[in-house]
Amino acid sequence: MLNLTNLRAAYGESEVLHGLNLNVQPGEIVAIMGRNGMGKTTLMKTMMGIVPTSNGSVTVGGTDVTAMKSHKRVANGIAYVPQGRMIFSAMTVQENVETGLTVTGKKSVPTDIYELFPVLLEMKGRRGGNLSGGQQQQLAIARALASDPKVLLLDEPTEGIQPSIIREMARTLRRIRDERNLSIIVSEQVLSFALDVADRVMVIENGQFVHDSPRDGIDADRVSKFLSV
Repeated sequence: MLNLTNLRAAYGESEVLHGLNLNVQPGEIVAIMGRNGMGKTTLMKTMMGIVPTSNGSVTVGGTDVTAMKSHKRVANGIAYVPQGRMIFSAMTVQENVETGLTVTGKKSVPTDIYELFPVLLEMKGRRGGNLSGGQQQQLAIARALASDPKVLLLDEPTEGIQPSIIREMARTLRRIRDERNLSIIVSEQVLSFALDVADRVMVIENGQFVHDSPRDGIDADRVSKFLSV
């Protein structure tokens, strides 16, 4: 469903991603782990077209999106929940979710999105800025799902969220995958969350993948060493 081939990206003269290769199957959840500054967010932004690709390719469902602007990538099936969530704080919950509909042609939010996030249904008329961190994260995911994606990118979704909400988020992401056969890529530093949610765990270090393992049989101690400062 998602294929990265020899993906390279740079900020000016400084290359940050060094020839990454990744294949994500339909319905697969992949966690990309690494310390701060190792390239996780740059990878997410490059897949989304926010940071330009300097070499290599990104394909979604067989469509090469490498040269496409971000909004065209959304129309071709990529949805992105950025680090810090980036919801529209002055808009209501419903208005926030509706912004995700623009590429689908639909006028109203599908009911199954509110079924995934019942708290958002209760708060439809509340401003996004008045929600808790966990609720804002749910809102950001709901907004992304409104674009009817094939691939969902989540950048550091557990940041600033309490443990009970993190466990609930893992359950919800697995449910989204099961009900929609969605491919999900999540960048993360919390190993327990990655092991809870992902089928496969990869580690990025200095812009290169240095570890790739299915969750079953993963060497958690080895991954922890990559994550320790």
